[in-house]
Formats: sequence, structure tokens, C-alpha cells
Amino acid sequence: MHADHEPIEVLAPLRISFVGGGTDFPHWYLEHGGAVLSATIDHQVRVTIAPRVDREVRVRSLDLGHLVAYHLDEGPVYDGVMDLAKAAIARIGVAGGIDMAIESDAPAGSGLGGSSALVTAVAAGLVWLAGRSMRAGELARLAYAIERDDLSITGGWQDQYAASFGGLNLIEFTADGTEVTPVRIAPEVQDELQRNLLLCYTGFVRRNVGLVDRQIELHRQGREDTLLGMKHLQAMAYEMRDALEAGQPDELGAMLRHAFEAKKLMNPHIAEHTPIEAMLATAQTAGATGGKICGAGGGGYLLIYCKPPAQTRVRAELQRLGGQFASFRFQAEGVRVRRGDHVWTQPR
Repeated sequence: MHADHEPIEVLAPLRISFVGGGTDFPHWYLEHGGAVLSATIDHQVRVTIAPRVDREVRVRSLDLGHLVAYHLDEGPVYDGVMDLAKAAIARIGVAGGIDMAIESDAPAGSGLGGSSALVTAVAAGLVWLAGRSMRAGELARLAYAIERDDLSITGGWQDQYAASFGGLNLIEFTADGTEVTPVRIAPEVQDELQRNLLLCYTGFVRRNVGLVDRQIELHRQGREDTLLGMKHLQAMAYEMRDALEAGQPDELGAMLRHAFEAKKLMNPHIAEHTPIEAMLATAQTAGATGGKICGAGGGGYLLIYCKPPAQTRVRAELQRLGGQFASFRFQAEGVRVRRGDHVWTQPR
């Protein structure tokens, strides 16, 4: 196969956010600054892009079975099916038709940053296909523009930066820009942190219940608890970073518990009509020292801190409530693009 017609394969990591989600929204950080502590994991989005000899675009979701097809000269219809990929193609452009296949290790609404990882992966592949290079921050800003500006999807900045940069990072947001700083954690401390974290799927994903829009509205109204919760979340990003760099990962158990309480202060609706609070309380009764919901709430994954001696009981109790545990490892790499024997990652 000629090199120009070889498919491009892209891998973008999902992430677990320890604390700070919500402070990465412009309505907050432009005035107060924002900070998120997160780590990418070996769950990922996979995208394959193959050039065609005509001007047809075909985008397929291998998870959901969706297939959309349109002619480049006519453009796509934005109907809620594969719109993220369509918008990336429209903004970045392609010289001719393409076949694109998308697969993810986590469903949309799971709280692991999957939608933004998908956009980041598609954007990275299309940029590479066009023969362009892009630094990680530039790629994150491009993915953000596709989601937030082109499709008007409400949300923050952390997920695009996590997928682009990869690793365990403190990500800070200000009116002047975004700073991604790797956490200086000793390998043995990271290994201990890995052993003590459990990732539990609650059994359902967050649907479009307006949690993010409601959070923004509560802030706009000047609700005191919302402002207090966001200040706590922002401060805790630095406290968790400091605990890890000091070699004290066990402090994260109580911190995750406090982060969940601060998140409920920020938006009291995050656990409504869900088993989230019951599952977290059950985990702590069974021996976990703390835990929180991943993402905006409403469903998805729980991140639980639990020492190995108590993990068997915690797993059994949460499985009894419908929880499903997912094994994971930390991953240091951000989005990667492969074509043939060549692998490309974004420089910082």
C-alpha cells in the first residue's frame, strides 16, 4: 500500500480527575483562576482514519454501530450522531474523502473525559493527515474549540489538556492561559497510589440532565455554597499535589471524601436520583477511606481510595449494589498517532 493511503491510527487516553473539576470553566477561572489534579489511564479512545479515492466521508462508531456518510461538497448534517467527528472534519479539513472508525473503552457520560478524548484523537489524526505539526497545548485548544465553540457543548478545559499531554498533572487555568505541570511523584509512591485506587462503574452513564448548565447558573446567581464549594475544590488540587509529592498518598482517602462534599456544595444535584451516595457510604463502611464521583455527576465511575486488605470486601459490597470494577493503570503518554512504523506524539 502506498504510504499516502495507509490508515492512520490514533490513541488518546481517558483520565481520572482527583479534584478541581468545575474550576476549569471560563465563568470561574477568568475571575478566580482554576486548578485540576488529574491522571491519564490506559483506557482510551481509538480512531482509525483511511484516505479514500473519492470525496465521500464515512464515520463509523464500532461501539454503538452508528454509521454516518456524506459527500464533502455537501457537508454533514448535525443531528446528534457522530457530531464531534463531523465538526472536527469541518474545522480542520481534509483533502479528499476518508473512512473513520471510532472505538472507546468507556461510554459517553462515564466521567472519564471520553468525549474530549475522542475529539482530541480525531483532531490529532486529521492534523497529521494534513501534514501539519502541533504542540500539545495547541491541540488541546483546537479540540476545545471544536467542542465548545463549533458545537456549543458546555464544559471546561481539563479533558482536552489531559488527553493531549498525558500523565499525572496539576493543570492550572487563568485568563492568561493554561499551565500543565507534572506532579513530581516518586515511582514507589505512584505504585502505592495505583494499588490503593479502585475504579467502580455505577452501572449507568450520565445522560443529558443539564448538570453542567445548572452548575453555571448557580454560580451566576451568586449562590454562596456554590462559590464556597468551588474555592474548596481549587485549593484541594494543590493540597493533593503536595501530599503526593511529599510521599503521603494515604492522605488522598480523606481528601477524596472532602472533594465529593465540596462538589455537592458546588452543585447539590450531582447525585440526585442515583445510588452514588449510597455506594460511597457502603464503600467506606466496608473499609475504604474515601471516594468521589468522576466527572460532573449523575452517573459514571466512582474513584475510591482503599488499602488492599479491605478491597475484597469493598468490591463485594459494591458489586451487590450493581457496581462493576474496571482495572486500570496510569499512563504517562498523551495522544499518539501511528502510520506504518512512524509514531508521533505532541511535544509539550
